[in-house]
Amino acid sequence: MTLSTFSIPEDLHEKIVFCDFDGTITEDETFVAILKEFSPELATEIIPQMYDFKITLRDGVRRIIEGIPSARFPEIIEFVKGKKIRKGFGDFLFYLKELEIPFIVISGGLRPVIEIMLEDYRDKIAAVYALDVDLSGEFIRINSDYEEGDELVAKTAVMGLYNTKEIIAIGDSLTDINMAMNADIVFARDRLSQYLDKRGQRYKEWKNFIDIRNELGFRWRNDKV
Repeated sequence: MTLSTFSIPEDLHEKIVFCDFDGTITEDETFVAILKEFSPELATEIIPQMYDFKITLRDGVRRIIEGIPSARFPEIIEFVKGKKIRKGFGDFLFYLKELEIPFIVISGGLRPVIEIMLEDYRDKIAAVYALDVDLSGEFIRINSDYEEGDELVAKTAVMGLYNTKEIIAIGDSLTDINMAMNADIVFARDRLSQYLDKRGQRYKEWKNFIDIRNELGFRWRNDKV
């Protein structure tokens, strides 16, 4: 879903920032918290297996989410309201928009949750790619236009829609590995750092979006963006 007036994907951009949502834009792993809160038994069983690569993200997340009754979805929305956005996020978006660098959110989480939490920033976000929700049946069903391989939302498939000379990736966990491995500049924290260390992928550690803005500003100081 396009949230602002940035150019269509086929247009060439010098640089594009692709960013995860849960645990990256948010201070906490909001999506994991939803799974644990609304499907605790399945979450306890399946989440550790996903982290250890014993079950795919595609199968694990679908099993947990689709075990939640549709009638509970309003509770999920209330559950995420008030969750904190990571420090410096708004200023970082303003910085990118001044430079005309698109900021694109790619998440394996639920689109309605993400769009509600990002409502105040919608004019500075080029697009959001995430899981669509079908509440027409007894249990929640999830759909994705970019379901591929082991992923419900294949982040590299989304990245492939865009024509850019430089890809910047920001993430924190398992769902961001492929995105990070296919980026020119990577900002990683938490579990993603550990996964990338094992793969020999270079990255810059970060705590908040102030760190990212400062690092990119240093890198781009002499660039024409």
